[in-house]
Amino acid sequence: MLAMTIFQTPRSGACSRGMGRQQRGVGLIEVLVAVLVLSVAFLGIAALQAMSLSTNNSAMARSMATMASYSILDAMRADLAAAKQGSYNTGTPLKASACPAAGTSMVDTQKHDWCEMLKGALGEVDTTTGSINCVGTEGDCTITIQFDDSRAGKGGERNQTVVTRAML
Repeated sequence: MLAMTIFQTPRSGACSRGMGRQQRGVGLIEVLVAVLVLSVAFLGIAALQAMSLSTNNSAMARSMATMASYSILDAMRADLAAAKQGSYNTGTPLKASACPAAGTSMVDTQKHDWCEMLKGALGEVDTTTGSINCVGTEGDCTITIQFDDSRAGKGGERNQTVVTRAML
């Protein structure tokens, strides 16, 4: 007798039910991995934003120091005779924490106002200083401003010095 084998194909429902049991929970794991990846990305963006803000604050402080140096130079150009005589020279740096009195002369008033500007822009601390040194009667002047720039963030220089040299 001839033996005949008949292959039976499983029903479609039985096949999908067996596969479904093996796939349970895979969607949840995929979602959790995606949330983890997005969380790490958002933390990186937040750190980048914080670094950007501190660098921006540092740049603003240096810009304010540069503007302050140009401000005193403009005031000295308005009183050119006194500036060329060296009346604006500070000798020791002016400390923003102890600005000189305004006085009665234009030179004393300008120095006082300049020191107050440094105090307002760069901080009222002993490390914020400004000095003026004019050499000779040609009006060759050097303005030096030092300040604490701890806002610079990672990699930044804590003590900043802005030096401006100009002819009056």
